[in-house]
Amino acid sequence: MIQNTLKRIAIVGPESTGKTTLAKKLAEHYHTAWVPEYAREYLGSINHPYTYDDLLTIAKGQLAEEDRKATEVQDLLICDTNLVVIKVWCDFKYGKCHEWIEQGLKSRQYDLHLLMGIDFPWVADPQREHPESREELFEIYKRVLDNLGVNYTIISGQPQERVGQAIQAIGG
Repeated sequence: MIQNTLKRIAIVGPESTGKTTLAKKLAEHYHTAWVPEYAREYLGSINHPYTYDDLLTIAKGQLAEEDRKATEVQDLLICDTNLVVIKVWCDFKYGKCHEWIEQGLKSRQYDLHLLMGIDFPWVADPQREHPESREELFEIYKRVLDNLGVNYTIISGQPQERVGQAIQAIGG
């Protein structure tokens, strides 16, 4: 029996850089599923400011949702966020990261990360926190991706340009 190899694409980057919009557009283009950002659902369901331990819960929920969606497709899965995003938030907000997340970063493989540039306008949202830190966060994302030694492409420009750049980077 021949098994298909699922290609996983993760979209990462600072807040309000068009990750979800790009995930939806890529899923449409490739006629495949996309994995929403679990943090949005989780944060909307709790009645307190999130904590360091909530980030571990979010990480586990994100991967569980990714694994569930992976059963629905054969060739390509688009992930609106992954453990890279959660690691950046752990480090940025709390100065430390859960070992479970660190281990997951080493064991969970993606074919490509799309790092969203910060030239996209900030859109306020109750779950977004740091409009003034976008440059710093972008550099942190680059450093994390470089340290992991993973394949990534920076995506920038207007929304349609971003879709075109992402399709070129993915292929097809």
